[in-house]
Amino acid sequence: MLMFSMLITLSLRGRGRGFPMNDDFQCLGPALGWAAHMAKAALDARVSRYDVTPGQTHILLYLNQQGGRAFQHELTGYLRVKPSTVNGLLDRMEEKGLVRRSISGQDARRRLITLTEKGAEQQALFQKSFLDVENAIVRGFTSEEIKTLESFLERIIQNLKEDQAT
Repeated sequence: MLMFSMLITLSLRGRGRGFPMNDDFQCLGPALGWAAHMAKAALDARVSRYDVTPGQTHILLYLNQQGGRAFQHELTGYLRVKPSTVNGLLDRMEEKGLVRRSISGQDARRRLITLTEKGAEQQALFQKSFLDVENAIVRGFTSEEIKTLESFLERIIQNLKEDQAT
């Protein structure tokens, strides 16, 4: 799941198409963008029948991993997107009855997101589809290669964040 999230993050930073690579011109950016695009298309095709978007699936999976509850700022960090993006996703998910937002009893500025029964049911239905896409992404990779790829992708994301700050 982390791999798919990283690819989507890279895709949002700059979408590329499958440009040919050669020795004279390295097209790492477009290759990453194209890989992210392909991964997103594969997941879109699989989860569309459940009336959820890939972004919503990430939230449902994360909430499930966290015991059905998490603070909104945690989701923002997990998804690596702007707070307004998470807010929009949660608005649509609340309308569908997948999650419920409430004010934290400790701090009124913090929003607690809770997975509803319907959200838990949906999450269970599409989790296999999500894992199928993850497996397709790393098909033929060894465990060590997967760890190395995750490390490289994390470093690329960090490099791009630092570059945006300058």
